Amino acid sequence: MSQIRIVTDSTADIPADLQEALGIEVIPLKVHFGMDTYRDQIDMSSEVFFENLTSSAVLPTTSQPSPVQFVETYKRMLKAADTSIISVHLSSGLSGTYQSAILAKSMMDDSADLTVIDSKSASYGFGSIVVAAAEAARAGRSKDEIINLIHSMRQQLKLYFLVDTLEYLQKGGRIGKAAALVGSLLNIKPILSVSDEGTVYSVDKVRGQKKAMARIIELLKQDLGDKPLNITIAHAAALDNAELFNEMMLQNFVVKSTRYTQIGPVVGTHTGPGAVAVFVNPV
Repeated sequence: MSQIRIVTDSTADIPADLQEALGIEVIPLKVHFGMDTYRDQIDMSSEVFFENLTSSAVLPTTSQPSPVQFVETYKRMLKAADTSIISVHLSSGLSGTYQSAILAKSMMDDSADLTVIDSKSASYGFGSIVVAAAEAARAGRSKDEIINLIHSMRQQLKLYFLVDTLEYLQKGGRIGKAAALVGSLLNIKPILSVSDEGTVYSVDKVRGQKKAMARIIELLKQDLGDKPLNITIAHAAALDNAELFNEMMLQNFVVKSTRYTQIGPVVGTHTGPGAVAVFVNPV
């Protein structure tokens, strides 16, 4: 019976203890502060990143792993006999990471048992799917069963990002300076999500943090009704806001489990500090 290994990239924002416990192989993207380059969540933690981000006058840039990085990882893992790899990555609509993995696959021997999947999601939106896939592999599920699980979860999962400040959307070119200034003066909190095509879009804009959280709960009720939920709340150096959001979720839904995770440097470059995201899987 083959051993099924799960590979992903650092933008899945999977807590380190889960990565280790489930044997998930994580390939890092990179963050560039001027001439300095850091491997996402290896050379720079989320905490240090957001400290640097708030003190930097220039928005850092990010870059995807090279195909060579993927090839080296795949070859190392496939040295173990009877190994199959499922490699799940950040939406191709947001990054070239998936394309790097596809190119790497084309550079591998035809006998390599390797499947590369475009998550069409971001952060723990696909991190939760990767974790479930790794748990299924540990439980002895077949490769086809795990791939079907990934596609099924991808269809069911709901996610919303609540951005605390418009500054980083403006620096990243997603909104203009005038819109950012007016929005900041009015305490506007944008609510973002990821489309079925895997691109980020604006769902709504609400004045005030707590009202924006309440709006996300309204949206989730429209999406999911009264189904029991497993939820993960991710935050960008904003644990207090994440805990407040969890309390509001518990008041409005039957929550079977809650997990917290941190938004990493690559995703955090675009959300900025203070962001909170909720990732919801119906039970």
